Amino acid sequence: MLRLIATLSFLWLVMAIAVAQPSNEANPPVLDTAGQALESGVEYYILPDTNQTGGSDNVNGGGLTLVNRNGSCPLYVGQENLVGSAGLPVIFTPFFAGETIIRRSRDFSVYFSASTICVQSTAWKLEGSDPETERRLIVTGADQSYFRVEGDGNGYELRWCPNDVCPLCRINCGYVGVLIENGKRLLALDGPALPVVFRKA
Repeated sequence: MLRLIATLSFLWLVMAIAVAQPSNEANPPVLDTAGQALESGVEYYILPDTNQTGGSDNVNGGGLTLVNRNGSCPLYVGQENLVGSAGLPVIFTPFFAGETIIRRSRDFSVYFSASTICVQSTAWKLEGSDPETERRLIVTGADQSYFRVEGDGNGYELRWCPNDVCPLCRINCGYVGVLIENGKRLLALDGPALPVVFRKA
């Protein structure tokens, strides 16, 4: 009886580990513009992929940056207005402890590697729906959200869909796109996706 209990406990532990961390074969590395895997703790620029057809509003800007939306803090995640501008570098941190590579369809947190006039974190987090546009904006602050990269070798898109963080939750997932507001390019869900590439800083 004790041997049976021990065997069942071992099998349960193996299954729990397998569920907790997906197989790397199902989640290949996200590659930068040099063809190298994105690494945790390394600075990258997130740039629009002008080779993709994500819509003119999405690809007619530059790299991702911090945007002062309302003339006060907090700062929002947005896109440079100027095509060709690199924006600010970001750093990715995988959700699963011990991982050093950013993988497709795997959760990670992300923050800008920059200092700001706002005394707050530059980590990305999802805000509630904007009452006018009904789109969810991405703001910066201490309570970070988890994002992921979707796509294949032909292109990537950012997505909010933290299934690794909460596998049993019913999540209203959404791809990250651009919302133009008063001449400012803000990142938001619930619209056309912004095709992106990652360039090592």
